[in-house]
Amino acid sequence: MSLSVDVFTADENGGVRFLDVPAGSSDLAGFESWRTEVWGSPAVRALGARFFPQLAGGDLRVAPHDVREFLAEALLLRDHLDAIAAGPDPAGPAARRTAAIGDRLDNILDAARRASRAGGGVQIW
Repeated sequence: MSLSVDVFTADENGGVRFLDVPAGSSDLAGFESWRTEVWGSPAVRALGARFFPQLAGGDLRVAPHDVREFLAEALLLRDHLDAIAAGPDPAGPAARRTAAIGDRLDNILDAARRASRAGGGVQIW
């Protein structure tokens, strides 16, 4: 299974409405195992991340008022990809693992930016 990242807004009844993923964007956020191996890893926690490590215990829903802070955290992770990819048991060549994590993080950053523009939130599940 794979993790997905989506943008949501509140609907007229106070519920959640997920927005379509626009052409040229992707909703891929990593493998299910990345909940603990990447996003909840010691390397991510050592950076002081508070949103991404929540994925180790379940899905992550970032409220609209927290999107700016979430975006900053995602950018912090982007700046430390090599350390994150070097985890305790890296699978495959380091460069390939770094690129894969970077690609999924770029999808998450794109979703966070779209959420910010729409006044919505981000869900990774």
